[in-house]
Amino acid sequence: MQQSSTISLPVAQRATRRQRSGNFYVRIFYRLLRSPTGVIGLGVMTLLVVMAAFAPLIAPYDPLVQHPGSELAVPSATYWVGTDEFGRDIFSRIVYGSRISLIVGVLAVVVGGTIGISTGLVAGYWGGWVDACIMRLWDTLLAYPAILLGIAVAAILGPGVTNAAFALAIISIPQFSRITRAAVLSEKEREYIQAARCIGSQDGRIVLRHLLPNTASPLLVQLSLAMAYAVLLEAGLGFLGLGTQPPDPSWGTMLNTSRAYLRQAPWYAVFPGIALTTLLVGLNFLSDALRDALDPRLTQLR
Repeated sequence: MQQSSTISLPVAQRATRRQRSGNFYVRIFYRLLRSPTGVIGLGVMTLLVVMAAFAPLIAPYDPLVQHPGSELAVPSATYWVGTDEFGRDIFSRIVYGSRISLIVGVLAVVVGGTIGISTGLVAGYWGGWVDACIMRLWDTLLAYPAILLGIAVAAILGPGVTNAAFALAIISIPQFSRITRAAVLSEKEREYIQAARCIGSQDGRIVLRHLLPNTASPLLVQLSLAMAYAVLLEAGLGFLGLGTQPPDPSWGTMLNTSRAYLRQAPWYAVFPGIALTTLLVGLNFLSDALRDALDPRLTQLR
């Protein structure tokens, strides 16, 4: 009887850990749904993702097709938000432009987050000269304004969507690394890390299986904030001509081109600006709701 109970105990513990892990993410999702800002953020992001995924079905026209005789047409039943200087439907270009904004934001966050989190884990756990070298490198990047650094990287790599995404990824690395390092420094001296060392766990296992999951809360919030920042900077690079190149639709490029027609066709700038603002507000609402949902002081009250 003793042997069977001894064998079944680790199995029960693993099952309990899996159940708690699943319940954790379910609880976070329900907390987001109970938050007004979380509902708005999730709704906006869902709407934009659906719009980007089904752009050919939503857009009434091809975003690159010109309609002669309809240049700078006012919003109407034919052209819902008007046309640009070449007679291209602005609504269709906004719909297709959401793809570029989301792709650039996601790519920048994935690449920058992967490098930043990895270096932050290494710097925080091993410390010493490794920590000093990594942090001084990222401090050098932080010394430059983000938009100037993005312009410099985009100018070196050349204009384009992919190059703009990598430029934005480089900008986001220091924030991810510093946040991860700070979380690791506070977690690595806790009892469960000491217990893992005592039972002979390797450093790599401790970092990946124990430290990384327990530093996920601030990183999830930073992911949403970094994506909003990347989308805004991508629009800025497009505005300066270093992002998406014509004739491909981009919200930043549309805002840049519309400056010459503000008196003649103000709607040309208004609607791309509304789309960009909606995306940024949705991401900021989602990050605020995530921060509240992951705050242990608030979750104890729910």
